[in-house]
Amino acid sequence: MTRSDRFKSTGPARPTVQHDDADIKITRWDFAPGTTTGWHRHTWPYFVVMLTDALMQVDDGANVKEFHRTAGDTYQRPAGVEHDVMNGSATQMTFVEIEVKRAESLKFLGS
Repeated sequence: MTRSDRFKSTGPARPTVQHDDADIKITRWDFAPGTTTGWHRHTWPYFVVMLTDALMQVDDGANVKEFHRTAGDTYQRPAGVEHDVMNGSATQMTFVEIEVKRAESLKFLGS
């Protein structure tokens, strides 16, 4: 099985860029049941904030893992992560992804 056929996608998830500047990119991802992001690699470290409960399936190229997520859950990943994400739920899955282009832009958080 190749990376491209691990998931039986019903179509692409819908990304909506909410903010994009030299420091931060914020994207809202809306997934109907069975939709996927498609294979991609993150250039920057990123954070995810779940807006819905969901069964998130993640293919990392070696394995497909399932994560039961709850609205309000958060997680982070380093730059360079390559994967495909699918909504394994029977209902809508939505999250906000915050990519940090310049780490020094976060210094204000500690001020």
